[in-house]
Amino acid sequence: MARCYVRSNMTGFPHALAIDLGTSGPKVALVSATGEVKGAEFEPVGLTLLPDGGAEQDPAEWWSAIGAASRRLLATGIVPAGEIDAVSVTGQWSGTVAVDGQGEAIGNAIIWMDTRGARYIRDLIGGPVRIEGYDPRKLRTWVALTGGAPGRSGKDPLAHILYLRHQQPGVYREAATFLEPKDYLNLRLTGTAAGSFDSMALHWITDNTDLRAVTYSDRLLGWAGLRRDQFPPLRPAIDVLAPLTSEAAAHLGLPDPVAVVTGTPDVHSAAIGAGTTTDFAAHLYLGTGSWLSCHVPFKKTNVVINLGTLPAALPGRYLVANAQETAGKALEWLAEVLSPHAARDEVLSEFNEIAGRVPAGSGGVIFTPWLIGERTPVEDATLRGGFFNQSLHTGREEMIRAVFEGVAYNARWLLESVEKFVGRRLDPIVMVGGGAQSDLWCQIHADVLGRTVHQAEDPIQVNVRGAGILAHGALGRLQWDEVSGLVPRDATYRPDPAHRAVYDEAYAAFRRIHRRNRGTYRRLNRR
Repeated sequence: MARCYVRSNMTGFPHALAIDLGTSGPKVALVSATGEVKGAEFEPVGLTLLPDGGAEQDPAEWWSAIGAASRRLLATGIVPAGEIDAVSVTGQWSGTVAVDGQGEAIGNAIIWMDTRGARYIRDLIGGPVRIEGYDPRKLRTWVALTGGAPGRSGKDPLAHILYLRHQQPGVYREAATFLEPKDYLNLRLTGTAAGSFDSMALHWITDNTDLRAVTYSDRLLGWAGLRRDQFPPLRPAIDVLAPLTSEAAAHLGLPDPVAVVTGTPDVHSAAIGAGTTTDFAAHLYLGTGSWLSCHVPFKKTNVVINLGTLPAALPGRYLVANAQETAGKALEWLAEVLSPHAARDEVLSEFNEIAGRVPAGSGGVIFTPWLIGERTPVEDATLRGGFFNQSLHTGREEMIRAVFEGVAYNARWLLESVEKFVGRRLDPIVMVGGGAQSDLWCQIHADVLGRTVHQAEDPIQVNVRGAGILAHGALGRLQWDEVSGLVPRDATYRPDPAHRAVYDEAYAAFRRIHRRNRGTYRRLNRR
């Protein structure tokens, strides 16, 4: 199956071209069969935020940016073109691209931040009797089949599609297929529409009880008033989907078509790229948003705290699924507020240096990072960020450090929920993502979480590394039990006992702030 797409005239050592479609833009990298990222390029894309809770991006801009980054990378000659024999895509999860019968995107993609479908989800999940907003009879079926249920915030693809049906009926009628962002890019690369078992899980219309043969559920489709033919065929993430088309090869800067792997979303590729592929080996991703995840050998759901286990990219495995909406984005927001005209990387570097001079606890100032609501361990789109306990002595320095610490307090809240969910202590934790480049932030997390933190080598490359490793595994070049040994650690951070008391007190205050203000947020931000 896979072999028919692989070059027989390979010279040198094989490499995969890995594409990671992040919210800020795509990264393209060359990854060896040992997981080494030989080189990478990034190209930014725009984000449109609408006043009604909309969050959209232009799929044509994605495609253009991927081509520009790939051609620039290949032009360096760091890896000869003859050594590249696979393409693997990862990227932002829980998005929707409406595609017409010719495979063209219809308008903008609706991405993971969009909440406009919340009202339609509330109608779908409810009934005469409701528990946490759900009809218990429906909830039992969703949990039994999918491992979870549609989120009330309206940020899942199912909510996006229902929004289109009600608010953009022309787009809905014209759409032949609804695709996840990763799967849309695969369509552009190969001309073949397909979804992976893992990428389609957040649509809440698949039966995931047999991980060897995930299928669409006619019952769940019927509840939503959707048809099976509106969604792509399902494939394992490790399948080789099809060969790259000649047109797509030219767009990427490759001289010849190569194999395209079905691929996996960003949460799943991060678990691979962090080297956390054994059961209960945890990684904390710190990027625009954040998550704390691990592979587990069981299927389980807790709807109250929005935690579940969904199909992993690795065969026969489940992955703990959760999300915290704002992590590194909180620092970017602060940079825009305080230094709107300065280069973003320079400001963030300055913030890191300033925060390192401020004592633990930020002089009593606490920041809540819920700038666009929250998903786990509370799903509440009305929550908002803020600074608490400032005085006339509070300065810029304390507020900057408070953002670093506030994101870590939120991660501790998540860690407590995940550990209770999986039934064991998670220690150590591998930190990955752009935020994990900061030695200071790694130490703050170790102190706040009370856990040993391993900083992965080159942590910002975690998703492209994971996508590349997945491609090599799909082509039979490595065994999945070898992956954990492929990712070196840059440094290890252990909790500083001197900071325990101040962080325990601040974390308790952080939780009280949520309890006492959540009603106010709902009143102020209801739609």
